[in-house]
Amino acid sequence: MLNILRKQAQSPIIQILVLMIAVVFVFWGVGANLGNKRNALATVNGNEIPYEDYQRAYDTAIDNLRVQFGGSVPQGFLESLGLKQQIINQLVQGEVLRQGGRGMGINVSKMATQDQIKAMEVFQQNGQFDLNRYKEILSQNRMTPISFEAGLQNDLLTKRITESIQKFAILPENVIQSRYDFSNEEVKLAYVALKSTDFADKVVVEDDKLITWFDQQKNQYLSESQIRLKYLFFGYDDDLNQVSVTEEQLKAKYNSDISQYVTPEQRHARHILFRINETDDAQVRIDKKKKADEVLKMVQEGQDFPELAKQYSEGPTAPNGGDLGFFNKGAMVEQFDEVVFQMQPGNSSDIVETIFGFHIIKLEEVRPESTKSLEDVKDSIANTMKSDGVKDITRTRIKQAYEDIIRSGSLDKYSENMSAEVLETDYFAQSSPPGAPISDPKFLQAAFSLKKGELSSLVQTTNGYAILFVDDIKSPAPPEFETVRDKVVADYVKVMSVELAKEKAESVLKESGETKTLAAENLSGMEVKQTSFVKRSNPTDAGELPAQIVQQAFDLSLADPFPSQPFTQGETFYVFQLLEKRQNEEPLDEIQRQVLSEQLVTSVQNRLLSDWVLWMRSSAEVWTNEQILQ
Repeated sequence: MLNILRKQAQSPIIQILVLMIAVVFVFWGVGANLGNKRNALATVNGNEIPYEDYQRAYDTAIDNLRVQFGGSVPQGFLESLGLKQQIINQLVQGEVLRQGGRGMGINVSKMATQDQIKAMEVFQQNGQFDLNRYKEILSQNRMTPISFEAGLQNDLLTKRITESIQKFAILPENVIQSRYDFSNEEVKLAYVALKSTDFADKVVVEDDKLITWFDQQKNQYLSESQIRLKYLFFGYDDDLNQVSVTEEQLKAKYNSDISQYVTPEQRHARHILFRINETDDAQVRIDKKKKADEVLKMVQEGQDFPELAKQYSEGPTAPNGGDLGFFNKGAMVEQFDEVVFQMQPGNSSDIVETIFGFHIIKLEEVRPESTKSLEDVKDSIANTMKSDGVKDITRTRIKQAYEDIIRSGSLDKYSENMSAEVLETDYFAQSSPPGAPISDPKFLQAAFSLKKGELSSLVQTTNGYAILFVDDIKSPAPPEFETVRDKVVADYVKVMSVELAKEKAESVLKESGETKTLAAENLSGMEVKQTSFVKRSNPTDAGELPAQIVQQAFDLSLADPFPSQPFTQGETFYVFQLLEKRQNEEPLDEIQRQVLSEQLVTSVQNRLLSDWVLWMRSSAEVWTNEQILQ
């Protein structure tokens, strides 16, 4: 409907309607009635899961992802993860778990919850629980004691139920040896890698075939859609002289936002990391732990920590002597964080295990908590307050302009009536805007969402407000062949070289299957390589050969040593042959048995818990408020 209103803005009746609608929206707002469950995300057997719980979990997940991606999450990544649904499922499963536990008589008292809170260092002052500090910290995090204590009680209950169920896990003794034997099985492979780039000089480019291919792929070479705009832009800078900030306002703002100017205690540490991946087998963990023990002994003997980090650490900070710089509490994974913030400067830790592997940590320096004075941040606060204040002034001006445009009937008539300057652009594509303010992402998004002859609503950009009118649009069009010939040739050669590499790989595999060998004479001079023996638990030991090939090889036999088709990785095709398969005879010692046993018990416990929760959920009545997630 808004599109229709903007297109027909010159009609006096429509002008009146727009103003009436604006008044209704300002005074009454827009809402939706969700009935009695408007604040509930879901219910499990009639028990509500508040939307606030979902929002907290979602915000925490987003923050964690931002840390992993260095500040911003790639566009579309959250949707591909299905993050919202994952969080809903976790919250529902948590409630199912707690209800099932309560049904078995497992509970957590308020007294136990209070004891846990009193033991938390973050709420203590001089080693004692401080009620005022407790309330202040919760307030800073937009939480009340009631909501925090309810959440903590749920966490404690979840932990107690989980531990109770996992106690029923049983691990037969023969499983340990079987798993060890399975992980220690080894294969030796012969292989050849056929890279598409090696076939580029074999591609013959003939004009008739090239033109036919171009005709089939024309849509890949379409020009971008282009638009021509008329627009008004009201910048914040033009109104800054209308904003003033008094000393009293500065002081009040400083006091209300004092937490922003507090720099928490920071610690400067180094570490030596012995990395472990999720796919690593127990034997890998054992070997890494042994190496960590050896290096820890060197540290305890007084050897130079930075030099040991350079030599042994498997983390990205190794070249810098394991230096992690200064960081706040909570910036590192939990196990690492707990150790660092209990250490004294100059001391080194024992071995600390995290999801990343085994760490040896040295604390270099502690930077105490500090608060910037009003004088230190006075100018910054003033600039922020002026920037915030000027937005309302600029918005008021452009809202008036918008109403004048509606009354005038068009942007051109508004320009005539008000003697206002309407800016114009030439044709431009979204990927190559002519400059500010048009290059502002919000400006561009609004401009390219409009149709020809359509007037935008108010568009807020980084530096001001704009009103846009699309004067004309040039639709995408296929180019003439000669104008893109060089690009077409390059694309054609790349595609055809991949096809040639694939055909050759299939031919080599077929011929090798017939001769039962991957020999050089079958491969027209291509290099055949061999791996050493590679364990199932360490497929990356095959060097340049992809680990997936090693995993596939364990499904082959010496009677049938070739895969059914070449393995493809990017634009490289691999043909490989199983040469030998054997069981590594290295015996399982007690340390290895203990580590493997702990790993397998954890796996059995997790599977038992997961199966129990799924069984409980299968009989639960679960309702999800889909509307509230739109």
